[in-house]
Amino acid sequence: MQTDVVVIGAGAAGLMCAFTAAARGRKVLLIDHANKAGKKILMSGGGRCNFTNMYTEPANFLSGNPHFCKSALARYTQWDFIEMVGRHGVPYHEKKLGQLFCDNKASDILGMLLDECEQAGVDLRLDTSVQSIEKGELGYLLQSSAGEFACQSLVIATGGLSIPTLGASGFGYQVARQFGHSVLPTRAGLVPFTITEPLLKSMCESLSGTSVEDCLVSCNGQSFRENILFTHRGLSGPAILQVSSYWQPGDTIEINLLPHLDLVEWLDEQRRERPNTELKTLLGELFTRKMATLLAEHWFVSKPLKQYSAAELAEIAEKLSNWRVMPAGTEGYRTAEVTIGGVDTREVSSKTMESLKAPGLYFVGEVLDVTGHLGGFNFQWAWASGYAAAQYV
Repeated sequence: MQTDVVVIGAGAAGLMCAFTAAARGRKVLLIDHANKAGKKILMSGGGRCNFTNMYTEPANFLSGNPHFCKSALARYTQWDFIEMVGRHGVPYHEKKLGQLFCDNKASDILGMLLDECEQAGVDLRLDTSVQSIEKGELGYLLQSSAGEFACQSLVIATGGLSIPTLGASGFGYQVARQFGHSVLPTRAGLVPFTITEPLLKSMCESLSGTSVEDCLVSCNGQSFRENILFTHRGLSGPAILQVSSYWQPGDTIEINLLPHLDLVEWLDEQRRERPNTELKTLLGELFTRKMATLLAEHWFVSKPLKQYSAAELAEIAEKLSNWRVMPAGTEGYRTAEVTIGGVDTREVSSKTMESLKAPGLYFVGEVLDVTGHLGGFNFQWAWASGYAAAQYV
């Protein structure tokens, strides 16, 4: 079968690229080895798809080549995607910090993208795996489980290694290497931490499911202020997931459990106003009762506030505002929301997403070494990079 464009990968970036290219008159074949398009879209945002962020800007992205994302993000903005969502009548809301979620479910976004593909005439074929790719005089020749496909332009939109149960694989990296590209080391990003230190592990297990609102978590010069969540295996929650993208094995993370309080001043004030109140009781007003009890048992000796010296209160304040944790590791690609690393963007055009090594070969979305922060940024990169490539394929 001969076609103008073959897009491999029917996820967010691949769908965007396919219908945008088809809308400008290109004959587009979109293939995916999975039995359903957009599986990651369906599970994102707790099933409600955090499809973009109103405050998207290049600073929200992590890459070995930090300027690479600027062109695509400027040419297809969050407001462009929001306009399409509105045009399709998909109800949505801002959850917090500019994060936009569907009111109903993620399938509303996937349905919108599939509708766009159908209207534009995209030929979508699922359950189709690619065995080999060759460069020919006029483009690329693909051998697949559905036969042979020939195309002028080939787009790799196969994503990273995160969540292999949804079909993630290293296929895109193999294609990149085949055509002379460097692939930067990959690792799990936006991923929970595991804890093995016995005392802390026991505390995490006891508090599993407990969330602490508005914490400030820092590592390697990066800080994120959001919730944290205790799990049976360690620590998770938005602030932890964010900082995990900057963490390396052996690093310590710092957690301020109460960044909205000047704890030294506040504790001193509480001691003056409520001298007979026990520390455990006071902490129970800031955290859950169970967490307050465990903190009092593991970190402090709980006694009436009047029995603490100023120095002891300062030590308590320091522990609560600068809790230092050394994770044993992360939960890995199994639960990671993204893959850090990937195809080296210095070998790809930032304007067109075309390979600088193999004309007619394009890379979009997560397969590239561009990773966004939590909160819709990765989807916006998928929309922007897919759109950028679609103008040139």
